[in-house]
Amino acid sequence: MLLFVGLGNPTPDSENNRHNVGFKIIDSINNEFGLSKQKPKFKGLLTTGNIGKEKVYAIKPLTFMNNSGVCIRELIEYFKIDVEDIIVFHDDLDLEFGKIKAKFGGSSAGHNGIASIDKFIGKDYSRVRIGIGKPKSNIEVSDYVLQNFDEDESVGIKKISKDITDSILILVEKKLDLFSSTVNNK
Repeated sequence: MLLFVGLGNPTPDSENNRHNVGFKIIDSINNEFGLSKQKPKFKGLLTTGNIGKEKVYAIKPLTFMNNSGVCIRELIEYFKIDVEDIIVFHDDLDLEFGKIKAKFGGSSAGHNGIASIDKFIGKDYSRVRIGIGKPKSNIEVSDYVLQNFDEDESVGIKKISKDITDSILILVEKKLDLFSSTVNNK
């Protein structure tokens, strides 16, 4: 049993923000694999189904980015999901736009959503970091991540979502390095 978590903020005006790329990935996975209709549970929007031979839960926390750990903690306690079986999709400023890096554990690197999850469940889970690049001007980072993707970036995110979804069976097997290289080489 695996839990996919997509990080983002639940307000309608946040839908296309850079910070919401995790939500977009979960939507792509839900659509591609015909997971159940999203239901509000555990302070998030939850879907379930199978990918390959694995039972998968996918959630978009509705607790806002900085409190994502609250949602995850409730869900894993209820379903008895091991922390090692969680894969979190989130934006990353330190990666150039469109680059993907999957890794197990590590620091939050200043990402408040990851810091919240770490606080509630520890650090022993996998993360799929999706590069959004750094701001090109002197804009504050907090403002940059809450800006919408521009038109070219929106097209790029659709491609990245498809590439991730097309390679999801590798991720389900927890072959993180192979997953990263496969997606980055598409």
